[in-house]
Amino acid sequence: MGRTATVAVCTLNQWAMDFEGNSRRILQSIQTAKEAGATYRSGPELEICGYSCEDHFYESDTLLHCWEVLAGLLKAPECEDILVDVGMPVMHKNVTYNCRVAFLNRRILLIRPKMYLCEDGNYRETRWFSPWTKERTVEDYFLPRMIAQITNETRVPFGDAVISTRDTCIGFEICEELWNPSSNHIPMALDGVEIISNGSASYFELRKAYITIDLVKSATFKSGGCYMFSNLRGCDGARVYFNGGSSITLNGHILNRGKQFALEEVEVTLSTIDLEDIRSYRNSIRSRSHLAARSNPYPRVEVNFALTSENLISNPPDRPIDCDEDTHTKIEYHSPEEEISMAPACWLWDYLRRSCQGGFFLPLSGGVDSSSTACLVYSMCCMIVESVNKGDMQVITDIRKIVGDPEYVPTDPKQLCNTLLVTCYMATENSSAETKGRAAELASQIGSYHHSIVIDTAISAILGIFQQVTKLTPKFKVQGGSPRENLALQNIQARIRMVIAYLFAQLMLWVRGRPGGLLVLGSSNVDEALRGYFTKYDCSSADVNPIGGIAKNDLKRFLAFFRKKYNLPAIDQILEAQPTAELEPLQGGQLAQLDEVDMGMTYVELGIFGRLRKQNCAGPFSMFCKLIHTWDNITPKEVADKVKHFYRCYAINRHKMTILTPSCHAETYSPDDNRFDHRQFLYNHTWKWQFNAIDEQVQKLNSEDRTTRPRKSAPKVPAKPRFMSISSVVSNKTHPGVVV
Repeated sequence: MGRTATVAVCTLNQWAMDFEGNSRRILQSIQTAKEAGATYRSGPELEICGYSCEDHFYESDTLLHCWEVLAGLLKAPECEDILVDVGMPVMHKNVTYNCRVAFLNRRILLIRPKMYLCEDGNYRETRWFSPWTKERTVEDYFLPRMIAQITNETRVPFGDAVISTRDTCIGFEICEELWNPSSNHIPMALDGVEIISNGSASYFELRKAYITIDLVKSATFKSGGCYMFSNLRGCDGARVYFNGGSSITLNGHILNRGKQFALEEVEVTLSTIDLEDIRSYRNSIRSRSHLAARSNPYPRVEVNFALTSENLISNPPDRPIDCDEDTHTKIEYHSPEEEISMAPACWLWDYLRRSCQGGFFLPLSGGVDSSSTACLVYSMCCMIVESVNKGDMQVITDIRKIVGDPEYVPTDPKQLCNTLLVTCYMATENSSAETKGRAAELASQIGSYHHSIVIDTAISAILGIFQQVTKLTPKFKVQGGSPRENLALQNIQARIRMVIAYLFAQLMLWVRGRPGGLLVLGSSNVDEALRGYFTKYDCSSADVNPIGGIAKNDLKRFLAFFRKKYNLPAIDQILEAQPTAELEPLQGGQLAQLDEVDMGMTYVELGIFGRLRKQNCAGPFSMFCKLIHTWDNITPKEVADKVKHFYRCYAINRHKMTILTPSCHAETYSPDDNRFDHRQFLYNHTWKWQFNAIDEQVQKLNSEDRTTRPRKSAPKVPAKPRFMSISSVVSNKTHPGVVV
């Protein structure tokens, strides 16, 4: 009997409902694994149809086409003499389950349904699937006729079982089952299952990469065995980016791990394992052995197949990459700045090539947000050129289709950025020469096709229509106008920019003699969305927004990193400048409007509010109770005022979350109403009951002696007054009313 076996996990860039493309990528991964000597291949969750089919899972067509793809796989010569499991939805007794289907040589061995479904974050699996709750139980599944004709079998096991080969035993988890406190890998390992395969659809969030590594290492450290983790990669049609990182773990150590961020559609990660290493490791943990001796058995599907060869020393086993005694190598994680530079860039690439558009149009203001967006497109261009240089034919084919040139081969990121990205500085009489200069300098350094235009005539034309009807002329606040006039005059500038952006996006490639159109990029960060600090249906309303899930301070750190990596000195001045909307008149040629003063809170405070609201599930009262201990260098009344001001603004502006431009999910406190943050959008903004509870606590605290309380620092506050009356709050970049 052999000892070593080569196994493969696959990272696939699938696309929801793209059955032809998904099938091609699955076959490619199987062929690559087989050619590398693997005898077992596993892939990501729901890889046949794509994970994000959502309400398409209700359609019988989706189930039918999955079986058609599986039929093609069963007949494919690439799938001969290799054990394969794939992910797809399966309906059993009129209930749809999220399943792994394991097959070998035209025979389906087992259909294993998911037992713990994911319901947090962006996941809503119970909307479409039901969990399999019958532990260690299998039932007969009657195969569709198209499959029975291939397998010559009408029934196969369906349920919580494992596969027993001639030399080992294989079990399955599906994504959430690894995260669940009662993970299936523990009882399976105690019953002698040596290889556990997990097909996952784990999406990207900043600072999250270590979690999966910790989980798979912990699982196999406690119970021994080989853990095969296969994950999706890319944008499969929704707001999330699946970030790969497929891995193979043995006895608590990583043997091999795939890349998190890359443009390649198919990545196969292989390792050669020694089954005797699993057995000796488990047997040496005596408490585990005693527990295993009385474990309940799993139903076993026996198959006359071996993962190992007859040669006892055919292939040497792989050594761990996270604890090599000679090289002392360790698993390296990307910094948040590196994650920002790659994840949204990869997401943009998938969106661009799959939308069949010719590039991007970006209103570039010279501030941190729009500059970050421009840099992400440049990062995408760098990754494209790198992939082309490596000979990635899929990337070459896609970029030629995008630019409309069958012979095009990009060799320089700056030149490619000029081809794909059109930037435009849209000036008004309220714009400064400094922001115009910063925008032009950055555009020059990254190579975007840049224009500077003045849109005052369009604004005057719109106001002229209003004046013709009403015989009234609205004025800015500094000119004696009311808050309503001041706000309307700001919003018309922002909304005109949106109209002009779409005009240019539709026609700029026509101007340049190329077919197609451009996708309009938004550049509103997650903190501004949380606060509602943007004009509804302004130039933040776009086709996609790569930074919509990223906090302001993370964007600043990203720009500092990007400036150093790509030698872009224009970023220095962008980082030094104070954030401003530039929608109110200049005073003496200088800026008079600053974002943090307009908002009445800093971006640092917004991040704190956002995490408490979303991650800690804090309402106004709970947030006050937590912050009173954190911000105890200011009075309870000041803490209360900050909390009430945030929640008042949040309630008034929540309606804007319903129309947020689709963005790449990145931050755990994203207020995106469409998928991630399901809350109402019409609030009683007075929060009377909640605010009264806060006021009662303030009165109690004011009556106590707080001199013995430890002192902690609070976030830096702006130099100007922080809090304004409700009438003055109206006069800023955002519209605080329910109707805009």
